[in-house]
Amino acid sequence: MKLYTYVVARDYGFAPNPFFGLCTLATCKPRIREGAQVGDWVAGTGSKKHGLGDHLVYAMRVGETLTFDEYWANPRFRSKRPNLRGSLKQAFGDNIYHRDPSSGLWRQEKSHHSHGNGQTNSANVKNDTQTNRVLVSDWFVYFGRDAVEIPARFRQGKEETVTRHGRNHLVNFRPGFEEEFIAWVLSLGQKGFRGEPIAFRRQLAKTGTGIRKQVRRSA
Repeated sequence: MKLYTYVVARDYGFAPNPFFGLCTLATCKPRIREGAQVGDWVAGTGSKKHGLGDHLVYAMRVGETLTFDEYWANPRFRSKRPNLRGSLKQAFGDNIYHRDPSSGLWRQEKSHHSHGNGQTNSANVKNDTQTNRVLVSDWFVYFGRDAVEIPARFRQGKEETVTRHGRNHLVNFRPGFEEEFIAWVLSLGQKGFRGEPIAFRRQLAKTGTGIRKQVRRSA
């Protein structure tokens, strides 16, 4: 088992997407999506910008991996397709990539990663699709803005910390560290969606009270 940890700098419920009973990582973090195998764990810590630098935003055990085309075509993940006219959970759907059957080129659905006018964002397409792999978890805990403080013993030394700064991720820990950290996560006795994404409040302020009611009903 490997443990991959990184800072969730922007948390809209998009990457990761913790909605509809599954936690998925389908965009961003191409190196993690390339390396993580079934049975490995991915954990996201909060950013200092939001006062959550020593907190756990989410942890997911990789249960299966899919290509983008498999993710798009599978009816199990239809709820993960973005709907910009729906609730925030629907608007931040991460099931956004599939190949054009005639050209073989990537199609990017109108989503959080397209331009504001709905046009394809080529930079995001290039970054996201460099790894044609989606991580899916049915055992996860997602705290979002209610992130839980990580014990000090998991934040000390180069090989004994799950927190870091910058865009890269951590994966090389001392022997036994991964098991100890996951044991702590499991000891919390919580599973699934536990709190709204950190940026939801800001997004709700932009979209108004109607969408706010929809999000609360679907929480």
